[in-house]
Amino acid sequence: MKALIFAAGLGTRLRPLTNDRPKALVEVNGVTLLEIAIRRLIAAGCREIIVNVHHFAEQIIGFLEKNGQFGIRIAISDERAQLLDTGGGLKKATWFFDDGQPFLVCNADILTDMDLAHFYQQHCGSGALATLAVRSRTTSRYFLFDEKMRLCGWQNAKTGEVKLVGSQSEFNPSVLQSLNPFAFSGIHAISPAIFEWMPAEETAFSIIDVYLDAASTGKILGFDHSADRWLDVGKPESLVEAASFF
Repeated sequence: MKALIFAAGLGTRLRPLTNDRPKALVEVNGVTLLEIAIRRLIAAGCREIIVNVHHFAEQIIGFLEKNGQFGIRIAISDERAQLLDTGGGLKKATWFFDDGQPFLVCNADILTDMDLAHFYQQHCGSGALATLAVRSRTTSRYFLFDEKMRLCGWQNAKTGEVKLVGSQSEFNPSVLQSLNPFAFSGIHAISPAIFEWMPAEETAFSIIDVYLDAASTGKILGFDHSADRWLDVGKPESLVEAASFF
């Protein structure tokens, strides 16, 4: 199994901690967020991981070298020239996923006790282009699913913006009310066919729009893991909670 860890972000919400280091190297109980993510992926069965880098990229590269790549193959997707967002970052790493097999993608700043191996297996047996780990929690942006957990849209609760898939693209309040909102957990299981839905040029774009486009004819599923523990380590105050999390 292969995986991508998103570690290129600027970590602006974690300043001043990220004034001199990348967010992925911020520590929880003396262990970096990047190491936590790598070890969880290894425990789930990953033996090849690619990490995208931008902010203080050389520190991440040095950290991986110092730790002997944690005994597996760890490649670098270098975005120092341009930060490519989630969609562009995944597209730049396309070369790494050359075995035709589904792979995992996760954010370096997410802590969870979710069973990643089970999540991956569920995706592999589903026939979906992608499976998104989601939870019932309050947030500003939601993925919208039908009763079978097929992706049908996206909503920004603060601005009121709504994007619906395919034939539902004409906004209809009754359609919206029939859908179930879930917050994204920053963890994906993806089949390589998703690359066919991405723009040809190397540019910055969000994976969300790719999923909404692909869901018009393909299957994008949600995986509800609301029973698991989960934490976004995005702000200094969340590090206090993170310290007692694991």
